[in-house]
Amino acid sequence: MKFKIFSIDFRISYTFLCLVAICLITGLFKGFLCCIFAVIIHETGHIVPMYRFSSLPQKVEISLFEISITGKLRHQSSFKQNVIIIFCGPLANFVCFILFYLLYLFYGSLFEALAYANLSIGLFNLLPVMSLDGGQLIYLLLRCRFSDGISEKCVNIITFIILFPLAALGFLILFNSKYNFSLLLVCLYIIISLICRNNKYY
Repeated sequence: MKFKIFSIDFRISYTFLCLVAICLITGLFKGFLCCIFAVIIHETGHIVPMYRFSSLPQKVEISLFEISITGKLRHQSSFKQNVIIIFCGPLANFVCFILFYLLYLFYGSLFEALAYANLSIGLFNLLPVMSLDGGQLIYLLLRCRFSDGISEKCVNIITFIILFPLAALGFLILFNSKYNFSLLLVCLYIIISLICRNNKYY
């Protein structure tokens, strides 16, 4: 599905639309909406500084395992500008977590799911994995001292070092709880997102 908003081309994959349909059928749509809202906040956190630095987004692709923002002149932005663009995604989630949590304390459970969805998305994207913001930040830092190839290899190594303990912990939680496989799903999501991204850095 394709459409355009403010000169930005949006593309949404059919697999993502199938996930929406499944959530509607299974009654998980409320939780799904909270997550989608947190993801929109996250991506808006990236897009706002892109406009500020004239690295205008041209295309946003939304698939089941990745949201990709292609920016005009993004690769010509300075180190500082790229760090700000990347970090502002999780930062937007953390700010919204605080706001929604305060609303939850004063107005009840209506805002609790929104608060924790933003916290989860923010923390998840700061994992030092090359397909996430944390890995992108590490790559930028390494590139200040090393070549692109060495920086990519270092981030790849860090990614696998992070994935193995996460997967082991996921199996441990599954065996102890008998049904909680959420962390294993996170690991699977990361692996598939790495394959889909194919070593693309910001």
